[in-house]
Amino acid sequence: MLLCYFILKAVAKKGYPEVVRRYRKRSLRSSCCKLCRSTPPCLLQAAMSRARQPPLVTGISPKEGAAWTKVTIRGENLGTGPADLIGLSICGHNCLLTAEWMSASKIVCRVGPAKDDKGEIIVTTKSGGLGTSTVSFKLLRPDRIGILDQSAVWVDEMNYYDMRTDRNKGISPLSLRPSNPLGIDIDKGKIPQKDLELTFPGMSGDFTSENFSATWYLIDNHAGSSFEQLKMAASILKKQATKKNEGSLAYVKGGLSTFFEAQDALAAIHQRLESDGTERVEGSMTQRLENILNRASDTADTLFQEVLGRKDKADSTRNALNVLQRFKFLFNLPLNIERNIQKGDYDVVINDYEKAKSLFGNTEVPVFKKVYAEVETRIRALRSLLLEKLLQTPSTLHDQKRYIRYLSDLHASGDPAWQCIYAQHKWILQLMQNCRDEFISGQRVGAAGVLDSEGDTRPSALGRLSHTASLKRGGSLRTPRPSTSRFETPQQVQFVEKLSDVVIGQLPNFWKLWISYVNGSLFSETGEKSGQVEKSKKNARQRQNDFKKMIEEVTNRLVRLVRGALLPATLPQGELNLYGGWENKAELTGAWLTQIIHIVRGCHEALSALEIPNDLLQVIQDLLLDLRVNCLIVTLLHTTEDVKRLAEKEDWVVDNEGITSLPSQFEQCMVQMLQSLKEPLEIKPGEINVLQLDQVQDQASELSVNIMKAFINCLDQLSTKTDGEINTSHNVSVDLSSPDRFTSIQEGFSPTSEQRLLIILSNCQYLERRTFLNLADHFEKHGLTGTEKITRVSVDAVRELDRKLFDAYIERRADPIAGSLEPGIYAGYFDWRDCQTPTGVRNYLKEALVNIITVHAEVFTVSKDLVPRVLSKIVESVADEMCRLMQCVSSFSKNGALQARLELCALRDAIATYLNAESNESFKLALDALPQLHNGADKKLLEEQLNKFKSSMQLQLNCFQPSSVQPVKR
Repeated sequence: MLLCYFILKAVAKKGYPEVVRRYRKRSLRSSCCKLCRSTPPCLLQAAMSRARQPPLVTGISPKEGAAWTKVTIRGENLGTGPADLIGLSICGHNCLLTAEWMSASKIVCRVGPAKDDKGEIIVTTKSGGLGTSTVSFKLLRPDRIGILDQSAVWVDEMNYYDMRTDRNKGISPLSLRPSNPLGIDIDKGKIPQKDLELTFPGMSGDFTSENFSATWYLIDNHAGSSFEQLKMAASILKKQATKKNEGSLAYVKGGLSTFFEAQDALAAIHQRLESDGTERVEGSMTQRLENILNRASDTADTLFQEVLGRKDKADSTRNALNVLQRFKFLFNLPLNIERNIQKGDYDVVINDYEKAKSLFGNTEVPVFKKVYAEVETRIRALRSLLLEKLLQTPSTLHDQKRYIRYLSDLHASGDPAWQCIYAQHKWILQLMQNCRDEFISGQRVGAAGVLDSEGDTRPSALGRLSHTASLKRGGSLRTPRPSTSRFETPQQVQFVEKLSDVVIGQLPNFWKLWISYVNGSLFSETGEKSGQVEKSKKNARQRQNDFKKMIEEVTNRLVRLVRGALLPATLPQGELNLYGGWENKAELTGAWLTQIIHIVRGCHEALSALEIPNDLLQVIQDLLLDLRVNCLIVTLLHTTEDVKRLAEKEDWVVDNEGITSLPSQFEQCMVQMLQSLKEPLEIKPGEINVLQLDQVQDQASELSVNIMKAFINCLDQLSTKTDGEINTSHNVSVDLSSPDRFTSIQEGFSPTSEQRLLIILSNCQYLERRTFLNLADHFEKHGLTGTEKITRVSVDAVRELDRKLFDAYIERRADPIAGSLEPGIYAGYFDWRDCQTPTGVRNYLKEALVNIITVHAEVFTVSKDLVPRVLSKIVESVADEMCRLMQCVSSFSKNGALQARLELCALRDAIATYLNAESNESFKLALDALPQLHNGADKKLLEEQLNKFKSSMQLQLNCFQPSSVQPVKR
């Protein structure tokens, strides 16, 4: 084949001298060819003289690189052939093993791992000897990158002999390194690698390495080989070297005779054609040759007509089969479409349909038309199926986008995306209405306590969450009033939560579907379907108002359903039948209303996060405002009811300050009420402060005042209870400074009406002094307005109650004491004009003092702070009565005047601690009504009797002295 190639090449170029030159050179004729015999000196001799010049390297590409970099060397006189090249070194490293001689001016090789970083390129040939170089090569030494190491650059694939796997991995043509260079069986030795490294330091058993050690290689790979096998391996190496030196000339040696014969034949044909000419002349060589060829053709047709007929039939059959095979895609497409639809591989169906449409959509071939019509029938059925799945509810946003994209790719009529949006809108509205109808009809069972296997009722998760949330918000002590179980969440709360779940669960996907429709991402995530994207955007712009109405309808439906359940008074009368119907459900407390506000706020926040315009969500903000106002009013009203029931919790146990737990319970109730209002009154983004509304502010202030008045009325009712109305299970615990004092009052003693008056008086003082001020601080802290008005009205009301109760107590205690003075004075027909010399204070006065001491003990038992106020009034009443009695006496005898002065002074000195201006004035007027003492003896007698009285009643009179002892709380 190679010989024929040379011949044809020479003939095509009419290079006969070249053919003759090669032929006669092989025939060992004269050293100069006949064609050039007249031209001295001979060109062949000039060429041979040039080949004897030493090699010269003038360029190398690339000029630098790492070891095993493939380089191209260019220069002059680089050898006459591969066998002429006997040496090549780059940077001092012998690269002959990888050298590939291309021409006398080009050699390709790989740079080995030389010691020098930079050096010359030296070429050695048989014909020219050792050459020189005008350029140099720089050897880079990068870190070796393994096959599993990461690299930021492309690593040239150099395969070398792998000692570990003992196989050659894709040897490069430039690197003639066999996997087994010796050609004998490899017998791995058992000598450890470490021992070999110690035995041959600095050497390597890898024959590609610069520090290759043949002994290491033989020990490692042929430790068990015999000497005869090693001799055989040496001969194999010699043969390989000889074969490499021979090069490509070995392939043409055996075909020289054929080459010469073909050349002679072609030369003869060429000469005959030139001698006969190329014109079509009758009798010419070419004409005769044509006739011969025609007769040969006719004879061949006659001989092979039957055979050729069978061949034509076979060819037609083969062509038909080829058509079936070539267009099997179309013929199998209907069945493939049906199978892929059943498997749900709609992408495959669409791709196949697009391909068939582009190839056979406009075909005129009847068979193709028939098959393509069947394909269109299947595609129409697929469009109907996909549209049905698209409009089916419920479905995920991913499926909706997928079906819309499929229908768009199938060129479905209409606008599938808008049809899906419309269907989703109707479905969301229906879900919301069904949610309300289920709760109204009672089909939904409340998320209440669940009866376990042992029969005890436990709160559901919703009930526990609601109760826990209420406590965390500082909810009222008043337990929500459920319909059946105290742990059951009211139906309205369950409804609002379920309705919110429906909106939050469906509206975001509905909005995202619209956004995808607007920006065209329904049809293309990358924008490659620009036509569909632009069409989608155009349709979306035309339907923006329609979609806005859809969102408004959903939000308005949500608001109306919630208003129908919680605020039916805010709905028009015509909408109550559609959205109302909750009249028979339990009334909600402030804690449940707070939870509903939390749910509606969460719904609003979720919709706002979708970047829905605020004007579409304004109705929800209006609903939240009404819910917050309603929660505030309901909480205040329910707190009023709670406060009214505090009277039932009065236990009449007084503490060191003389008050019961009732004021503390009232304050705690109010504080918890304010804490429960913290979330409803909190101002979220976009909301307004409900307390800034004048109507709400006035109503809240009025209800707060009503709460205060309700508690004051509660105290008033407790003060008017009779002994029979008091729950005797509540005992009175008395704090005394001494266990020996007032032993007549024991635990288990029910409070008398007077004791109740004192206890309530003490509570009133505590309310005015502490509770109302604390509540004012709490009101201001929680942002409630009108605090001054609430405090002022409350203080006025409690002062009025205090005055009323104080007057009632004084009337009950002072009147009997003052009324007993006149009978005591005139007992035994005593006459101021006829009496004996005074021998001491009479018993009526002592009895009056004991009665005052009894009142003192009773008041001190409840609250020592009330003692000065009560006793001052008692003393004032007694002093006024004594003044009246003294002024009514017409005349006094000497002894009578002395007796009256003694008793007045004794009474005044005994109760001096509790004298006020009115009392002092009364005693002064009484003494002024008596005759003056002019006798020194009378004055002395008066002083002696006073001292005697004080001494005899010292124990009793000590109670009128200021006490520094604090009662000890039991």
